[in-house]
Amino acid sequence: MAATRILLQTTIEPVLDDWNIARFSMLREHLEGLRGDDGQPLYAVTARNRGAPPGSTDPVLGKLDESDFDELWLFAVDTGDGLNAEECAAIGRFRERGGGLLVARDHMDLGCSVCSLGGVGKAHHFHNHNPNPDPARQMIDDPFTTTISWPNYHSGANGDYQEITPVGEVHQLLADPDAPGKALRYLPAHPHEGDVSAPPDDPTARVIATGRSKVTGRDFAIAVAFEPQAGGNGPAVAQSTFHHFADYNLDLAKGAPSFVTEPPGDGLARNAEARHSAWQYMTNLARWLAQGETKKAHLNHLLDEALESSFPASDPVAIIEPSA
Repeated sequence: MAATRILLQTTIEPVLDDWNIARFSMLREHLEGLRGDDGQPLYAVTARNRGAPPGSTDPVLGKLDESDFDELWLFAVDTGDGLNAEECAAIGRFRERGGGLLVARDHMDLGCSVCSLGGVGKAHHFHNHNPNPDPARQMIDDPFTTTISWPNYHSGANGDYQEITPVGEVHQLLADPDAPGKALRYLPAHPHEGDVSAPPDDPTARVIATGRSKVTGRDFAIAVAFEPQAGGNGPAVAQSTFHHFADYNLDLAKGAPSFVTEPPGDGLARNAEARHSAWQYMTNLARWLAQGETKKAHLNHLLDEALESSFPASDPVAIIEPSA
């Protein structure tokens, strides 16, 4: 079986001192290292930043639905101009044909361009864009980084881990046969995570896990899963922060952009179970997001184009009447 094709994509151009795609190298290496029972790679991974400035259409994102990618892991690290209408439409069509989609953002308005995405975009709440309608959620949680306002849930320092709680029946994304209760319990921590919720008008979506603020004790949603639909939308996940996947949160030695000034922790490095849990979540995501019918739909699309090219409908020779 051909390897599932995954696109790891940021919403910024390759800016060195920012959360560019090079700062997600450990995720890429992990996915590329996963093997099937036959020893062959399960995933072929492409990692890239935007290839066009804001306002212009990225050549890959703008035609994502015509590509042979099976999954898009979108790390929204922009300040509002990371996606345009043409790109959002193409991503929507990609999911409509069965593509798997992960959308991760961060605090306040970081990554708010994802609000223009249909379906999954509604799950992301920001300070000035699609704010959570619950007034109790429109409050500062992390008081230490004063330049960042809500949503900013403090799950711990960068480099530490947080304990998460499954919601309802344990979702496949949280499955871990080696963990107590068969569910993974930890993810990397971050001092100001974003806000996600299940859109009330989408019965396919539900919150699957929550975290808890180490400052206020408030629970907050970690991830919202959108179940795939037969012959329709592929699976999707709205994640509270891209820091669950960033190198710096997995290994402090990898470094961070110069604007990251919060004191780090080393809890993840000292807890093997927490590290295992973090990597297991990424493995589960890659597997779960691949269950759409993307490959089949793409092959059918290519076959239709080939048939149309070889036997155009206007060509009378190509029209064969059934025999009497």
